[in-house]
Amino acid sequence: MGDYIIRAVTSDGAVRASCAITTSLVNAAQEIHKTSPTATAALGRLLTACAIMSDMMKGDKDSLTLQVDGGGPIGKLIAVGDSNANVKGYVANPLVDLPLKNGKLDVGGAVGKDGTLGIIRDFGLKEPYMGHVKLCTGEIGDDIALYYARSEQIPSVVALGVLVDRDYSVKAAGGMILQVMPEATDEQITKLEAMVREMPAISTMLEEGQTPEDILAFALRDFASYTFETSETAYKCDCSRERIERAVKSLGKAEIQDIIDTQINAELTCHFCNQKYVVTKSELEEMLKEE
Repeated sequence: MGDYIIRAVTSDGAVRASCAITTSLVNAAQEIHKTSPTATAALGRLLTACAIMSDMMKGDKDSLTLQVDGGGPIGKLIAVGDSNANVKGYVANPLVDLPLKNGKLDVGGAVGKDGTLGIIRDFGLKEPYMGHVKLCTGEIGDDIALYYARSEQIPSVVALGVLVDRDYSVKAAGGMILQVMPEATDEQITKLEAMVREMPAISTMLEEGQTPEDILAFALRDFASYTFETSETAYKCDCSRERIERAVKSLGKAEIQDIIDTQINAELTCHFCNQKYVVTKSELEEMLKEE
């Protein structure tokens, strides 16, 4: 089986949790964007979180966008997901790499923490829901947990991991978001805190062959029972020529005429998959004739 997400809830409603393996989709992102190990880890963590959070959405046309801009050398990172847990993303400076920090990739140093995490949920209404929080570490997981605590008042554990091999490919990637509901007792919360202290890194557990089922079993070991659902997740860009043409038309006739005069053709590249599109001079001229 490829990448997938397990979404679980305990029988008493005290905890809900989602766990994902995202090795293939993070590998796809690395191959598309040719990212350095540090950039792969940063973008991979954000894509993994986006996949898990997108899987929580209910509407068929709902979408989620995560934006991180911490002022670090990596620049802005963006991940976009739909309710089928298909995700896409990009990083402003994919070649940025930093020396290891305590033997690990320095994602926090690359991202920086002098900025914000923004979350946009589009439910198909007139205005999307937008929230943001100041970054606390730039490590992605900690910042998303802070967002949940401050913006949605949901105590959460967010564990994200990407293990990069020497050839820059991704050996293992995945994540877990565990959220404490109002039904949780003080005793249960204390046991969850102990579990978090004992839990190995997600990437380590995946590299050792543990599955999302195994990881959830560890995380929810102190609960009598829980039910879960499984969803597939993948890196998937939904760009198309039709979308590109609509984007060009939205520029307005004056700017389209300027393209004809200065560039002849319009050449556009999708940020998410690097697919190149060319809108020819004759096609641009047809756009000018349209009302």
